[in-house]
Amino acid sequence: MADSATDTDKLHRRGLMFILSSPSGAGKTTISRMLLDVEDEIMLSVSATTRPPRAGEIDGVHYHFVSDAEFDRMVEEDDFYEWAHVFGYRYGTPKGRIRNALKDGQDFLFDIDWQGTQQLKQKDEQDVVTVFILPPSLDELRRRLESRAQDSAEVIDSRMERARGEISHWAEYEYVVVNDDVDQCFEKVRRILDAERMRRTRQTGLIPFVRELMA
Repeated sequence: MADSATDTDKLHRRGLMFILSSPSGAGKTTISRMLLDVEDEIMLSVSATTRPPRAGEIDGVHYHFVSDAEFDRMVEEDDFYEWAHVFGYRYGTPKGRIRNALKDGQDFLFDIDWQGTQQLKQKDEQDVVTVFILPPSLDELRRRLESRAQDSAEVIDSRMERARGEISHWAEYEYVVVNDDVDQCFEKVRRILDAERMRRTRQTGLIPFVRELMA
């Protein structure tokens, strides 16, 4: 019986595109890093961007840094799942090998905004799982942004204005989690991922398994 259970756990499944969105400072980047640290079956989708690299960022690891002309070419050739303007630069998700990897059971993590989420759902809704992370309050969100000591007061004001707009799209997501405690928020997000992996429609190995079971 133990061997049978182990075999069942290893049934082939289709991968998924796991989207985490939130306003800047609400915690999606932190939750993403925590998820990547403990989940071997998920990898970060690396976006292309026209933004110049920051200190310590590596091309091809953190982002694919491209020129405006190269980004234009990729848009014209329909080489993106989604793309959007963010704070004066453009960010996009190259299709690349994602579709084939999904068939092999590889999961991908996306750290994108609501616009990118809508574009991705339009092109591949069956493989997309969407999670929106809310801050406990706008006052706490501002406090988190100020504690970074990375941005001027004007930039923080801009981020807060944008945050209100992003939060207004919360109901477009399948799951919504309030990040008032980062560890508890992470556990909720991880449970969502585990449950979505077990959806019957993603368990492609169930069909041959059941056929053999009933033979």
